[in-house]
Formats: sequence, structure tokens, C-alpha cells
Amino acid sequence: MKWKKQKVSETFLLGAMLAVSGGFLDAYTYLCRGGVFANAQTGNTVLLGIHLLDGNWNRIFYYLIPILAFAAGVFTAEAVRRIFGRRHFLHWRQIILSAEMLLLAAAALFPAEQWDMMVNVTISFICSLQAVSFRLLNGHSFATTMCTGNLRSGTELLFRSFVKRDAEDRKSALQYYGIILFFIAGAATGAFLSRFFAERAVLFACIPLLAAFGLLFWERESA
Repeated sequence: MKWKKQKVSETFLLGAMLAVSGGFLDAYTYLCRGGVFANAQTGNTVLLGIHLLDGNWNRIFYYLIPILAFAAGVFTAEAVRRIFGRRHFLHWRQIILSAEMLLLAAAALFPAEQWDMMVNVTISFICSLQAVSFRLLNGHSFATTMCTGNLRSGTELLFRSFVKRDAEDRKSALQYYGIILFFIAGAATGAFLSRFFAERAVLFACIPLLAAFGLLFWERESA
């Protein structure tokens, strides 16, 4: 891996670490926090529309709150980048990762069922922070908290590589598929650990985040 020519925040290694965490959190919220997927908001948006049509106002707010939390994460990540983007002791992305780990540690303290809504909102916020802060893989847009865009981009590049016989497109396509595999591995790990540690299993999601935090000390650029 060519560290001098590539930003660490855009490397496959760092993306894989974050994808493991993203898959883990999806499995965790589904198995331990009420059968929901907190990483992406498409499902919540659809359910919001259904309950809006039916006039179920209590359920409307149940799905609206995670959507707003995700939006708040976007604002927060952009604010952190703007305020701390030129600081040199810690990369601004390391500040984001630190916030993620602290919030996940706090989420582990709350018992299941009665606190599930708050934990899911917190994880929606965390996933938004991560999605905004880490969105390039070797110059291509990608996501570490969901797979649909990665599958589309990877397949598009794979098709292009067959048509143009381009080795770089093929390499990029395989990296997208690799990120998806790491996401699946994270989900499997999250499911396995959730069976043994229940709501406290979320603490294990901090391990790949901590590894990513350490790797970012190699980052050459601060913006």
C-alpha cells in the first residue's frame, strides 16, 4: 500500500475496519435493540410514510426521530471538519472516531427494551458521523455503514473493466466487493457476540474503530 501517495483515510484497510464496525452495529440493533436497522434511513422513511398515511402519529415520531438524528450527525461531522480541519495534534476524523467510541460505550450501559429507542437514535447519529467523514475509497465514493451504493458502484466498475479491459477499474470493483465482504463479516461477528453479551456486545464494535483511530496517525493531510 502506497502510504506517501494516498491519504490513509481513503485506503482499503481503513475502509475495511470501518465496514466491520458498520456491519456489527446493524446486526446489534436488529438482534438486541428491537429488530431495527439503525445504519441507513431508507426503511425508516418508508415506514414514516406508511404511518403518516394511516394517521398513526405516535409511530410517526418513532421513525422521524432516528431520521432527524442522522441529519444531526451530518451537521455535526461537517462542523467538526470545519472547526478542527487544520489542527495537527489529532486529525478531525480521529475526533469523529473518538465521539463514536464514547457514544457506543455509553449505549452499552443501557438495558434492552425500555432504552432501545434512545440507543437506536444514538447509533443512527454515530453512523451518520461515519458516513459523512469517510466517504472516499481510493478516490471513489463509498459507504461503510450500508451496502447498496457499494454494490452498485462495484458492479458498474466491473462491467466497465470488461468493456474497456481496464485493470484499474477491475481493481476498484474488487475493492468495493471487499468492503461488502467485511461488512458481512462485521454483521456475522455482531450476531455471534450479541448472543453471548446482549446489549453490552456493542463494546466490541469499538475495536475496529480504535484500530482506525490509530491508523489515522499516518494521515499526511489534515483536511
